[in-house]
Amino acid sequence: MKITYKDKTMEIQEPQKVIDVFKEECNEHVIACICNNQIQSLNHVLKEDSNIKFVDISDKDGLRIYIRGLSYIMAKAFSEVYPKALLTVDYQLSNSMFFEIDNMKVTDEMLEAVSNRMNEIVKEDLPITKVIMTKEEADEFYEKNKTLKGILQKDIKERDHVTLYYCEDYYNYYYGVMPISTKYMKIFKLEKYKHGFIVRYPNRKDITKLQPFVDNPKLLSALQDYENIHRLLDINTLYKLNTKVQNGEAKHIVLLDEALHEKKISQIADKIAQNRNAKVILIAGPSSSGKTTFAQRLGLQLELNGLRPVTISVDNYFVEREDTPKDENGNYDFEDINAIDMNLFNNQILSLLNGEEVETPSFNFHTGHKEYRGDKLKLNKNDVLVIEGIHCLNDKLTESIPKENKFKIYISALTVLNIDYFNRISTTDSRLIRRIVRDYQFRGYSALHTLRMWPSVNRGEQKNIFPYQEQADVMFNTSLVYEMSVLKTMALPLLKEIDSSEPEYSEAKRLCEILQYFEEIPKDLIPTNSLLREFLGNGDFKY
Repeated sequence: MKITYKDKTMEIQEPQKVIDVFKEECNEHVIACICNNQIQSLNHVLKEDSNIKFVDISDKDGLRIYIRGLSYIMAKAFSEVYPKALLTVDYQLSNSMFFEIDNMKVTDEMLEAVSNRMNEIVKEDLPITKVIMTKEEADEFYEKNKTLKGILQKDIKERDHVTLYYCEDYYNYYYGVMPISTKYMKIFKLEKYKHGFIVRYPNRKDITKLQPFVDNPKLLSALQDYENIHRLLDINTLYKLNTKVQNGEAKHIVLLDEALHEKKISQIADKIAQNRNAKVILIAGPSSSGKTTFAQRLGLQLELNGLRPVTISVDNYFVEREDTPKDENGNYDFEDINAIDMNLFNNQILSLLNGEEVETPSFNFHTGHKEYRGDKLKLNKNDVLVIEGIHCLNDKLTESIPKENKFKIYISALTVLNIDYFNRISTTDSRLIRRIVRDYQFRGYSALHTLRMWPSVNRGEQKNIFPYQEQADVMFNTSLVYEMSVLKTMALPLLKEIDSSEPEYSEAKRLCEILQYFEEIPKDLIPTNSLLREFLGNGDFKY
């Protein structure tokens, strides 16, 4: 077998583990590998010609594996020190994961004892072993052990096996590749936070130490609000959601979540109406949050409050092409806030607030210049400006507008549904799956194209949106607890088109594995005014 690594090829005569073939390359930060464009454990056995790349903790996939492993040894430590503790992973916060204990009060003494045991487990360099069972063997295992860990795997029609990870006599289930040993998760800290605790870990920029924890109370409040509501509705876990779908309750779930959206949007509109000074409504959120549908549904609720929404597109206020800032590669950076003609933008908004008439520009993206086509605008007494854009929460965009005239809204798909008590569904993954479906439906892009563009999209969000989210007056969670069950039927075939010859194959396979957990809900059950229609199509609003 020919094994290629860094343009050098070697031959091995019989199947061997990656870590045995590349002992020198596998240092303490190398936590996994990519073999023929698929993420694999370092214990992966090479049985065919392979192209190998190594994954360390500074890689996106590497950090995911580190967090997974850290959660595993934390759960193992709890099982030994506080065996009756019922742990639940809730959200990813600032370089940390937030956990709750349903049946115990979190104390400093508890976290110190668990942290000490975790450090011992790390130092002991204990192997983490993947055990694969047939579904028949799994039936016997679950009957004998009276456990629910990983039991959802039994219901996945596309899989013929069940996987658990063992470390000594402790076992648990995590979807995705795991570290092969406990030795890799050296840097962490447990801290009390709110009614639970956080497990802190390093970020990709510096994997040698912990970064300061940045509190995001508004974001946490939005997440907890939705979790509490879905817990009350008894659909706070994937197992419960799937059970209800199997029992014919899909339509009821859809109507409940849509009613929740309508209630929240109505409350935001009421809050705006109560603030007589709020004349400029600024909406921002990351890609595929559903900003367009939200803005239009908010507009309807504002009208019910006697206000008339008037929209202005920030995209018409780009600077002339020759004045556009460039990125480090010398390409035009249209996401830089200085790509906006902020002087003109602020002057026109101030003029409108003062009751004056302005002629708004239209930006010609072909010529790279603003054009004036006689589009006149003047605000009446009950008119409010509604502006949506990536920089809308950044005060630099509207620095000339009095603070009392601005009302800022941050929206995002803040997923609250877990696969189980230890496996979270990432908010970023939810938005990515939405975007894959939308890009194919309305832009003619393949899933491969979307996956290739996604890292660039994320970098823009990290720079231009997330740092300003806590400046919002309100947050709106656009996630729908049932949405993956609907998007699955469209996203899975698109992701399966990506074959192992593409570097994005590993990411596509990971997303497929997530989607396979969901019972399908037909898209014709979704109301035409649903925010999800922005991605599915056949909705009531213009996009």
